[in-house]
Amino acid sequence: MLKSKLTRTFFNRLLFLVFSAFLLLLPGRASIPPFDRDEPRYMQATAQMLETRNFIDVRFQDKPRYLQPAGIYWLEAAAVALTGTLPDRAVWAYRIPSLVAMTAATGLTAWMGAILFTPAAGLISGALLATSVLVEAEGRMATIDSMLLLAVLLAEFSLLLVLEDRSKDRETPIVTSLLFWSALGCGLMLKGPVILIPGLGTPLCLALVEKNGAWLQRLRFRWGWVVMLAIVLPWCVAIGMVSHGEFFQHSVGRNFLGKIGQGQEAHGAPPGFHLLVFILAFWPGSFFAAAALPFLWARRKSWQIQYLLCWMIPHWVVFELIATKLPHYVLPIYPAIALFTGAALCCSGDKWNWPQNKWGRIVLFSYGGLYLAVGMTLSVAGIIISEIVQGSVPAEAWLIAVGSFPLLILSAQAVIKMHMKRAAIYAMSSAVLIYTGLFLGVIPRLQAIWLSPRLTTLVDQHLLCPDTEVVSSSFSEPSFVFLMHGHVKFDNSKNAALMLASNKSCGLALVGRRDEKTFNEALLEKSIQVIEYGRVKGFNYSTGKWLDIGLYGVSSR
Repeated sequence: MLKSKLTRTFFNRLLFLVFSAFLLLLPGRASIPPFDRDEPRYMQATAQMLETRNFIDVRFQDKPRYLQPAGIYWLEAAAVALTGTLPDRAVWAYRIPSLVAMTAATGLTAWMGAILFTPAAGLISGALLATSVLVEAEGRMATIDSMLLLAVLLAEFSLLLVLEDRSKDRETPIVTSLLFWSALGCGLMLKGPVILIPGLGTPLCLALVEKNGAWLQRLRFRWGWVVMLAIVLPWCVAIGMVSHGEFFQHSVGRNFLGKIGQGQEAHGAPPGFHLLVFILAFWPGSFFAAAALPFLWARRKSWQIQYLLCWMIPHWVVFELIATKLPHYVLPIYPAIALFTGAALCCSGDKWNWPQNKWGRIVLFSYGGLYLAVGMTLSVAGIIISEIVQGSVPAEAWLIAVGSFPLLILSAQAVIKMHMKRAAIYAMSSAVLIYTGLFLGVIPRLQAIWLSPRLTTLVDQHLLCPDTEVVSSSFSEPSFVFLMHGHVKFDNSKNAALMLASNKSCGLALVGRRDEKTFNEALLEKSIQVIEYGRVKGFNYSTGKWLDIGLYGVSSR
């Protein structure tokens, strides 16, 4: 694994890769409404933070949001404040930190690959990460995971610089140690102790594998932890005083430790979940990652591969063992997977390392068949979803299939001919077409699933007073709270009727067909007659139910 000198040509190509990743993450960023349920919770809490000027105590409506520290809310608040979009509830502004973080993660991965292996390996590693399904999804959402990924990458990058200094027998600059501990501190401000699993797990695991921990002194553990704590402690003290310790009970006791023993919010799954979903989450790189395992095994004694293994294995094992599982929990491992996959594609020469035994080859090519099926399913996903949800298929959905199918076939043919690097390029090109078409032309047009924007428009058209009271009994998604600027209350249909009886001139109620009987009975008891202003029909993808919701008021304009 000879490493080439990092030339100006490499950095020019790196800039092109970063710019391409940035462009790939743009489609749908402004046109797609908030994704329920986590994203609008972050958005609404951020908006309330700006409205109340309270940057310590994070809240969603009148309830404290004690899940993680305030780091991500500060970043989103800064983006919204700088763009001046708070009154507009423009979703793209809240998504800026994720865009920046995922774009930077692509470039950083490529740079690390160039240091570890070759510039070509680094560039294709960055491309594999940028085109993966999970990265494309998370990079478009105003959630915490993109920023956490960047924090992990910065810590791992500084560790890589330390290892390179060790290999060349040169002193490690103090700035490298500062970068490492600062990245951990920022990670703590984002998602608490989670950052420590890869951040400290990688160097400690590597020292254990090598049976040599002397090089850890290069990280300056004696004072580095002070830098880390200096970033997070001021806010911890402030929130501890404001919440009287309740934040730590919820965030650490319930949210962090509570996920270990049992699955929270119906997200429990047995060990092996992350391995199972990997074929989709890391597509189109998943098959090539599996095919690169013999390459990884053959070079397992090199410090470069040991570094990547110590990055991957502890984190993966921990999150396979805890009860609560979501695909993005192992996202911080994906750059490491992209790195060894890119190295295998660029450093294997003309002879690809296939599994030596018969069963290994059978398993790998069976996996390849599933991989191809996943790709083809993604190619026609726009057609299928549009037909089921909307009853019509936009031209973009057909173009996705027509453009991506041939590239997938070419990729499969290249694998058969053992032109693996070419096969990966074909697959990534197919992924680019799929993502661009889905996020730009298909998903924004699925009006049936975007109930919150349509309900908000209906309410806005029939506001009776400047301080109209709105109660929703059949739809209670966080995206509706965000788009309504927090001015909506979720309650049952009986209480919605009682609200109209007590606030006849300035009350509106949203009630679905399933709840109308109870609603009408309550109205009858109060001798109230209501007017239906309009209806919204659609599919709530969070619950898997079709809804038919009417807007009711006692008086008209």
